[in-house]
Amino acid sequence: MKVLVFHIGAQRYGLPLAAISSVLPAAALTGVPLTPPYVAGLLDLHGTPVPVIDLAQLAAKVPAALRFDTRIVIVNYVVGAGDGDVRPLGLLAERVQGIEDVAAAALADNGVRGAPFLGQVATGTGSMLQLVEVDHLLSAEVRALLFPAGQA
Repeated sequence: MKVLVFHIGAQRYGLPLAAISSVLPAAALTGVPLTPPYVAGLLDLHGTPVPVIDLAQLAAKVPAALRFDTRIVIVNYVVGAGDGDVRPLGLLAERVQGIEDVAAAALADNGVRGAPFLGQVATGTGSMLQLVEVDHLLSAEVRALLFPAGQA
């Protein structure tokens, strides 16, 4: 499986390429009041407002630093269960390093149930790589705030 590798602090994370539609430079965002701190804002993507989640804020409670290698990764986010409602969601990711191939044999259960968006880990590559499960990033409450029913 191919993944886009980025960092949160010293830890390496990976987003499966199959979930990614594009990778953009960090851009100005419009704030969204009354949302959790990890909602970085809205991105104007060719006239479409796209909510952006700060992955560092979500996982480590520290806002992402805007560096030369900070990117907004646009993923295909499944909003409704089984109804085919897929919308763009932006993920603010620090220190994006590029693409890495992860062998299925290198993947193992992470053994942690505290963060539902964290999936398997890849070991044996020199340093551990934690996979991010895109479909589990948002709680039902935040999903309802960012993607209200009936709006596409």
